[in-house]
Amino acid sequence: MEKILLVEDDDGIAEFEILELEHEGFEVKRAVNGREALEFFENFNPQVVLLDVMLPELSGLEVLRRIRKTSAVPVIMVSARGETYDKVNGLDAGADDYIAKPFEIEELLARLRALIRRSEKAGADGKVYSLNDLVMNTESMEVTNNGKSVELSKTEYLLLKCFLSNMDVVLSRDAIIDKVWGQGHSIDVNAVDVYVRYLRSKIGDGIISTVRGAGYVVRSETKS
Repeated sequence: MEKILLVEDDDGIAEFEILELEHEGFEVKRAVNGREALEFFENFNPQVVLLDVMLPELSGLEVLRRIRKTSAVPVIMVSARGETYDKVNGLDAGADDYIAKPFEIEELLARLRALIRRSEKAGADGKVYSLNDLVMNTESMEVTNNGKSVELSKTEYLLLKCFLSNMDVVLSRDAIIDKVWGQGHSIDVNAVDVYVRYLRSKIGDGIISTVRGAGYVVRSETKS
């Protein structure tokens, strides 16, 4: 049974979500503020965190930043406004997906299942990809650069795997969404740019190249 940490301070919204999530077979633990979320995260060991942006004591973004210091657990950010600013901030802080209030429960469930499937398949092929000093071992799900460990979120990991398993292939933003998030996902194509920027900050600027008007590519002859 997959465990979901629900971080939501609104009792009415939380009760509805818990009812639906438990009906779908998830084990749910709720936190009502940012500090409680961090405490429960350490003890509950969830497969996914459903994290509201606006929280008492610590904001959702601050909770996410602290989680990302120690864990790559999938996180879905929930924004009441759904504005581009909120989405970019959440993705930039290491969120794997976002959903705006109000949302249909079917959409939330679909995103949760997709995120869990992505996490399960992340290390499925047992291959090792390498490019210069960058090495990805998909069996151990470890990434190193010049011998040093690189800490990536699940989405950053899958994005890097997408590039390394398609070296010398120019990938459009839509193609990247299909490969990383899954076909039919409604994530904004601009979110791909945010993730690429965040990934570049961790592995170096010279690995992922932008092809103007087309998308992105990792060249097998890339020089770091």
